[in-house]
Amino acid sequence: MRDPRGFRNAVFLGLTLSFLGLGLLYGVTRTSGDGRVLAVMAVGLLPTLGLMALVTFLILNGMTMLRKEGRTAANLLSLACGVGIIALVLLLVAAVVARRHVLIALAAAAVLVVCYLAFLFFCYLTYGFLYRRMPIRRAVDFVVVLGAGLMGGRRVSPLLASRLERGRSVYESLDAQKGPMLIVSGGKGSDERLSEAEAMESYLVERGFPADRILREDQSRTTEENLIYSAALMRQSRPEGYRCVVVTNDFHSYRAALIARDLGVPAQVVGSPTAAYFLPSATIREFIAVFVRYWKVNLPICAFLAAPALVMLPR
Repeated sequence: MRDPRGFRNAVFLGLTLSFLGLGLLYGVTRTSGDGRVLAVMAVGLLPTLGLMALVTFLILNGMTMLRKEGRTAANLLSLACGVGIIALVLLLVAAVVARRHVLIALAAAAVLVVCYLAFLFFCYLTYGFLYRRMPIRRAVDFVVVLGAGLMGGRRVSPLLASRLERGRSVYESLDAQKGPMLIVSGGKGSDERLSEAEAMESYLVERGFPADRILREDQSRTTEENLIYSAALMRQSRPEGYRCVVVTNDFHSYRAALIARDLGVPAQVVGSPTAAYFLPSATIREFIAVFVRYWKVNLPICAFLAAPALVMLPR
C-alpha cells in the first residue's frame, strides 16, 4: 500500500500463492475417495508433464528467436534455460544411478539454488503481471516514453513505435487542465545517426501530436539514465513537485518501476504490447537484471542454500 513497486510485494505474493496451493492440496488429500486419488495423480504427473512442456516451449522459442532476431547472447536465453533444465535432470539421474557422493552433493546444491531462482522468477512473473494491470493515475504532470534502438540508425522501430503509441494514448487520457507534457527520453548510440529522442519526437509530430507539448531528453544511454535525466527535466519544469507515468514495453515495465523506486522518482510505469515470441527471452533477461540488481541479498541466500550440500564433498 505504501509503494506498489517494491520487490518485497512480489515475494509476499509468491509466498501467499505458494502456501495457498499447498493448503488446497493438503485439504484435498484429507478427503476420501476420488478427491484423494486425483490429488495423488496431480502431484505425481503435473510436475513431470509441466517440466516437459516447459522445456519444449523454451527450446522451440529459442529457435524462433535465433531465426527471427539473430544469434546474440540475449536471444539465446530461452534456449539456454531449456538446455539448462535438461542438464539438471541428467545430473540428478546420474547422481541417483551412480550413487557417488560428489554427484549427489552437486545435484543437491544445484536443485536448492534452482528452486530458489524458480521461486523468485515465479514472484517476478506473477507480480509483474499484476503491476501492469494497476489503474493509471490521471492526475499526473508528465508522460515519459523510454527510448529503444533505432532501425538503420535513424528510424523508429516497431518496438519503439509501440511505446510511443502507448505514451500518446496515456497522454490523451490525462487531465488536460493540468497542462501535462510528454518527454521523449533516449540518447544517441554509437551506431545511430541521431538521438532516439529526436527520432521519437519526429515520429509523434508527423502523426499530429502537438510539438509544443513535447520535451526532449537526449543524453541517456540506459534505463537508469533515462529516469535520472528525465527527472531533472521534470524538477526544472515543476520544482514544487510532480508526478509522472513512464511508458516502456510490458516485459520491461516492472524492472523500470523498481529502478524508479530506487531512484526516488515518483512514477508509475506502464507497458506497451510486445510480439509474443519475443516475450520469453526478454522476460528472462529482465529477471536476470533484477536478480543482479539485488545481488547483495540473492548471492548470500544462494550460498546458504548450496553450502550444506557442498560440505558433503569429499576432501
